[in-house]
Amino acid sequence: MKKITTAMLLSGMALCLTVPAKAQQKTGFHVIKKYKIASSGGWDYITADGAAKRLYVSHGNQVNVLDAATGDSVGYIPNTPGVHGIALVPSLGKGYISAGRANAVVVFDIGTLKVLTQIAVGQNPDAIFYDDFSKKIITCNGRSKDATVLDPASGMVVATVPLGDKPETAVSDGKGKIFVNGEGTSTVIVFDAMTYKETARYKIDGGEAPSGLAIDRKTNRLFIGCGDSKTMVVMDAANGKTIAKFPIGNTDGVVFDNQLKLAYASNGNGNISVVREINANKFEFVENIPTEPGARTIGLDEVTHHLFLPTAKTEPNPAGGRPKQVSGTFHVIEVGK
Repeated sequence: MKKITTAMLLSGMALCLTVPAKAQQKTGFHVIKKYKIASSGGWDYITADGAAKRLYVSHGNQVNVLDAATGDSVGYIPNTPGVHGIALVPSLGKGYISAGRANAVVVFDIGTLKVLTQIAVGQNPDAIFYDDFSKKIITCNGRSKDATVLDPASGMVVATVPLGDKPETAVSDGKGKIFVNGEGTSTVIVFDAMTYKETARYKIDGGEAPSGLAIDRKTNRLFIGCGDSKTMVVMDAANGKTIAKFPIGNTDGVVFDNQLKLAYASNGNGNISVVREINANKFEFVENIPTEPGARTIGLDEVTHHLFLPTAKTEPNPAGGRPKQVSGTFHVIEVGK
């Protein structure tokens, strides 16, 4: 995921004060709980498992596991250097963690949280997800600019898909197509989930540096969060046509609630931008839900429809660049009614 700076935060805050005037039917969502995690370190993705009532939080060089109902610690998975994302395959009882600095995927037992093995993939694996169509784990490898396709049943890498761009996030349409955000060229790259061959490449109209990505499989619409242009682009996944565009903040994560028909972009400047899908060709901006600065990644609990965002307090870095995390302030925000 993209790094966030103080300048980016201030810019995003200014932009997000301007929203479409016809926002309707607000969600009623707000911050309802905060769960503190005592360990130190940075963070990236968070995965919510609604069925098991668990949260998997990337933090430092480990993954902290929380009870999603209470915030109590369930345990942690150690030795995941450069941790980014967490993908789950409940049917196999296994989870998969992208460890960027190890150029590997760490496999763990969902029940015991014990590490089972480590599998070499591409360079600097970042986003990771399970494609329920091909029954494969897919990683987006930032430094080698490719995607690794891993068979969780055998534990073997079955393909490496060259992308020619730094991939940020990927999703599946559930019918055999994989869509990948290409950050450097602001494109969506499409490849076949069974042949691993590229089938299309769509230039994003009006969006730059795509990071967050979500899909409505029913309408075949992609929701692309573009951090540099602070835009959510709604794209027709069949042909790359832009259906709608909305101003958001400095986003790093996007999720889509299939039941509520709401797309959420988590903005590091301290809010969540919400877009409602009315039908396949009509969308409306709903609101910006206040969160906290730094809460730039997001997980959706599809059972409760609540949202979870990790963040911490920061202070200016004397050396410049990325703000410095204040020790002991890391926590997870829960957003809902």
